[in-house]
Amino acid sequence: MPTHAERRIVSYRQDQMFDLVADVAKYPDFLPWCLASRVRKSSSTVMTADLVIGFKRVRETFTSRVELVPFRGIEVQYIKGPLRYLQNHWTFEPHPDGCEIDFTVDFEFRNKVLQKLIGSLFGEAFRRMVGAFEARAAELYGAPDGELALGRQIA
Repeated sequence: MPTHAERRIVSYRQDQMFDLVADVAKYPDFLPWCLASRVRKSSSTVMTADLVIGFKRVRETFTSRVELVPFRGIEVQYIKGPLRYLQNHWTFEPHPDGCEIDFTVDFEFRNKVLQKLIGSLFGEAFRRMVGAFEARAAELYGAPDGELALGRQIA
């Protein structure tokens, strides 16, 4: 079961990073391998969303319940799709240099062949995804002091 966890400090405010990650409808605009998204239902604290993920000839759709704790955290609960399970959470904490982000994802595919394929690419894929969120923040909010605000990994 692939697991990926990262803690980073980025030069953006807690509310900015929370809003960026919570905007699931925009994921296809910047996330690698995210081909489409659809928010089925949404309130200020919970949404149900479908994501279509594709890599080479593989294309899968999964549905999740996304719980939002405004500006503090996001918990993703898997509902249906090609996985046995998915555990994913984000936390956002104020930091003197901006925001400290803690990101964890753990999942397992039902299909053993797909699991093996994804498992070999897993670490790099999630590093690229976290980097895509940082690049999106720079695009939306501007780079602090005119420099690219890429976070530094702390764990």
